[in-house]
Amino acid sequence: MKIENTKFDGIFYDFKNRKKVLLTKNLTPGLTFFNEGLDDYREFDPKRSKLSAAIMKGLNFMPIKKGSKVLYLGASHGYTCSFVSDIIEDGYVYCLDFSSRVVRDLVYICEKRENMAPLLEDANKPETYKDKISEVNIIYMDIAQRNQVQIFLKNIEMFLSKKDYALIAIKSRSIDVTKRPQEIFRLVEKELEGKLKIIDKVSLEPYQRDHYFYVCQLKWKKKRRMNK
Repeated sequence: MKIENTKFDGIFYDFKNRKKVLLTKNLTPGLTFFNEGLDDYREFDPKRSKLSAAIMKGLNFMPIKKGSKVLYLGASHGYTCSFVSDIIEDGYVYCLDFSSRVVRDLVYICEKRENMAPLLEDANKPETYKDKISEVNIIYMDIAQRNQVQIFLKNIEMFLSKKDYALIAIKSRSIDVTKRPQEIFRLVEKELEGKLKIIDKVSLEPYQRDHYFYVCQLKWKKKRRMNK
């Protein structure tokens, strides 16, 4: 095994059966939660994670790094969240989902990892959990709902400040099955660009069908100097 650094903080790669695989350094050596394989390093599967798929597809900018404080919307059973936990090390990730069944799984993982906290909440109502979250500088969202962009923007408005980053995986079929995916992605980008600057974007094919991944930053303007 010859593990190499990628260009992103806390993410590595190796080759398995002549195929490139992504890895993170296991924050809890000796414990695996999703049959990831290795003890010291965990295999980050792009077929199970939109973030891994985006990196494999050539994402150029990924702001999650050591020390990041992340609000993760749509945490599900915690697969990608646990890898974010590896990457951020002494940072923190709030793992939010509205399903009590999957949050039970999240609770188990969070008990083993001090930099993760589970939240049983509805991402469409950020006002109901704003008091449960301290300052964050990144929002990551993977929610396959028709109004996924609106949910994303609501949380950005509630929790982020200028220059902070927001990442979202868009599933076109969840927005409108009657339109072509590329048409949906154009509409999504137009809506995002109303309030955000799109830093990077990649298609997640073939790992995730009909998905695009966006890295955005809050727009901000310098105050004009007034002449006296």
